[in-house]
Amino acid sequence: MNYFLDVIKTKYAQFNGRARRAEYWQFFLVNVLISVVVNVIVRTTGSTLVAGLGGLISLALLLPGIAVSIRRMHDVEKSGWFILIPIYNLILACTEGTRGPNEYGPDPKGVLNTDTFSTPPSTY
Repeated sequence: MNYFLDVIKTKYAQFNGRARRAEYWQFFLVNVLISVVVNVIVRTTGSTLVAGLGGLISLALLLPGIAVSIRRMHDVEKSGWFILIPIYNLILACTEGTRGPNEYGPDPKGVLNTDTFSTPPSTY
């Protein structure tokens, strides 16, 4: 839930940078759960008010959904346009991101790609 709230609060329409797999999938999961809950409420009550509210929620989550998808593509060193290729997009969304910085920004995990054999240990 933390990643979902972070995307909504601080990265609402941020298309630059990178998004971890956890950030992308947690946003996706919470978005689907919200849609299912609203759909169940509409089907059981028949309320057009709830249906309209669900439509507004979906519309409000559209832009951050596109933004987090583009940032996810950036994490695997692909252009944001790759979200338009359905099956390949899914494969890239499941692929581990590039370790260390790439052309789209620093590693969102904060891990640097260092060679452990070239640096001497600090203590023996």
